[in-house]
Amino acid sequence: MKEHKKYSVGEFAEKTGLSIRTLHYYDEIGLLQPERDPASGHRIYSHQDILTLQKILSLKFLGYSLENIASMMHEPSFTVDLNETLALHLQALEKEKHQIEKSIISIKRVIKLLEEEVEVDSAVLFSLIHNMITENRQKEWMERNQLTDVMEAIYNKTENELVSLDQSFIQFSKKVKQLCGSPAEDPKVQEMIQTYLQESFAFLGEDVIHQLADADVEELDIQELESMAPPPFTEEEQKWLNQVMEYYMNQTEQE
Repeated sequence: MKEHKKYSVGEFAEKTGLSIRTLHYYDEIGLLQPERDPASGHRIYSHQDILTLQKILSLKFLGYSLENIASMMHEPSFTVDLNETLALHLQALEKEKHQIEKSIISIKRVIKLLEEEVEVDSAVLFSLIHNMITENRQKEWMERNQLTDVMEAIYNKTENELVSLDQSFIQFSKKVKQLCGSPAEDPKVQEMIQTYLQESFAFLGEDVIHQLADADVEELDIQELESMAPPPFTEEEQKWLNQVMEYYMNQTEQE
């Protein structure tokens, strides 16, 4: 019977697609220990080592750590009991998949935004990205405060609608920084507030606006939501914006 071929570490690395460094590491931790040439001490791999590596890579593919793999390598067979740990790995992978998909959507949104705007203030851009990151927490907040319909209306928007809202906020932020310190009654300031509110209301829709107006939300809960998506303005800019916004609302009520 023909003997199986023997491989040097370089040949084995080329055959299996693993790096020599990885093979050395597997040997060091006792996971895949080939024979040694008695004369030179060099590693010599066999067909059996290919089968052993197949087990290692299969278990690694399923999500097991090298430590767990080491304890599973000599199991002659597996039963349904393995399903418990596989289910945990599946859950972790599904969570990771969701995070990757979310990251892809956010990256595409930022790319499109930068293509449209060419240049965006760093504080504003990071504020928008942070808002995307905390989206799940914002959804939980809305569900907790019985604003599920509002949540669905906001987060079921198309990518183009979301980018359009981002662009509106960017333009608004630019004007806040340009006009900060101007009198509240300045027509340019009032036009800035009016335009942004109109665009925001158009994005949300009348039904959502009414639901938000009727919502009974405690001050502490509002602060919690605001902490998830802090505005990109300085304290001075935010203080001024609050004042001119209040002036605009008072003027609107008097009309």
